[in-house]
Amino acid sequence: MAAQFTSLKSRMVVLAKDDVDTDQIIPARFLKVTDKVGLGEKLFSDWRYDESGARRLDFPLNRPDAVGCQVLVAGVNFGCGSSREHAPWALCGFGFRAVIARSFADIFRGNALKNGLLPLQVEADVQAYLVKARERDPGAEVAVDLEARSLTLPDGRVIGFSVDEFARRCLLSGQDELAYLLSHSEAIAKYESARA
Repeated sequence: MAAQFTSLKSRMVVLAKDDVDTDQIIPARFLKVTDKVGLGEKLFSDWRYDESGARRLDFPLNRPDAVGCQVLVAGVNFGCGSSREHAPWALCGFGFRAVIARSFADIFRGNALKNGLLPLQVEADVQAYLVKARERDPGAEVAVDLEARSLTLPDGRVIGFSVDEFARRCLLSGQDELAYLLSHSEAIAKYESARA
């Protein structure tokens, strides 16, 4: 069962780097697990922790005002690199439910949607505005409404976003692809029996 997503209102963490690849999101040494538990602590591990394992206090996710944030604001081509599903697992494990970026790698976008993480692609001016809004006010919030496909910015502006319709339906209902198919088992059985 996937995590249901309908709407959220949250403060933001900004990591406005371009070309953040999946090995930076979750380094390969943490991929030996088949369980999602604990991956949030490994998120951006090589950037969050120094060689001794101590948290780097200047890294955005380690700042006290990052606690409880459900939205990550990123740059261009977020999630490029290998196709590891552990990347959205780690982002969700940290507590993120949405990533707002100028663009996403296609495989990452698909993996994110299948795991309850909403990738929102915005224009450069919107992303730049969010970065500045967060710099001015760490308490600045955005609101995401998946039903309406809308993103409300801290200044009250509302912009639309696009999302794959099947993925949207699954997120709204909290179903993964298999659960969706199983919810139609009667219709499938009826179709199969009619063709026999």
